Amino acid sequence: MNERNLLTDNPHLYEQQFPDPDHVAARFVDDLVRRFADRATRPIRLLDVGCGTGRDAGYLHSHGYTVTGLDTSQPMLAYARHRHPGVRFLHADMRTFDLPDRFDVVTCLDSAMLYCHTSAEITGFLHRCHRQVRPGGLLLAEMRNGAFFLGNTELLDGTRTRSVTWRGIAYKSRTRLWIDHAAQLLRRERVWTWPDGPEPLVQISAWRLLFPAELRHLLETAGFDVLALFDAPGPRTDPPWNPDTDLSTALSGDRLHVVARRRNDAA
Repeated sequence: MNERNLLTDNPHLYEQQFPDPDHVAARFVDDLVRRFADRATRPIRLLDVGCGTGRDAGYLHSHGYTVTGLDTSQPMLAYARHRHPGVRFLHADMRTFDLPDRFDVVTCLDSAMLYCHTSAEITGFLHRCHRQVRPGGLLLAEMRNGAFFLGNTELLDGTRTRSVTWRGIAYKSRTRLWIDHAAQLLRRERVWTWPDGPEPLVQISAWRLLFPAELRHLLETAGFDVLALFDAPGPRTDPPWNPDTDLSTALSGDRLHVVARRRNDAA
């Protein structure tokens, strides 16, 4: 199987496949910081874990944040450094990172946290976040919601096809999802094809599925107090994030959002 990742190897294509011209994800972060953060510290020092192309980090930097982005993809980081020179970008793994800095806010969006597949990896990640954020600082995370799949097969039925044109070439992806119940993972197979391309590019990935009560317990055990836990609105919900909309705590939607504050006591 080819280990290439078409989207992370080609950041321009990634942003074309997943556009965010209105910076909904970054505004989601900014709105939550304004709502929940201690406003004594200026500018806000923010660590974006799984920063990708740096799109969110660049927006927040342009709005007064001091931002550090962290990712494992070298092509993504090179693209981010070129596009957003005011942001510091670091190559590091979310399972092992240890920075000398302390931040007011740590963000982890678009299910990046769920690439920690085991309970030990998730616990380790949250303890690293606890070390990196100052007492009273925030952890903001956005991810798939494990509870959505309790009796709901909407995302599991069939194969989904999507097309995107980049540099005059039409790329087509066929994606299927299934649940690995024993490992508590949502697994994905995505097959890319394009005209005059090589054999189909097959990419396999997976996300850990966390349930709301489970996530709350993990955060509290790691030394955080959960301030908000909601399924909508958010940057990837329909309708998308709107700060004037009440936060839904039904927790049955396909996305899960959490705002947690680091306690002063040691984890």
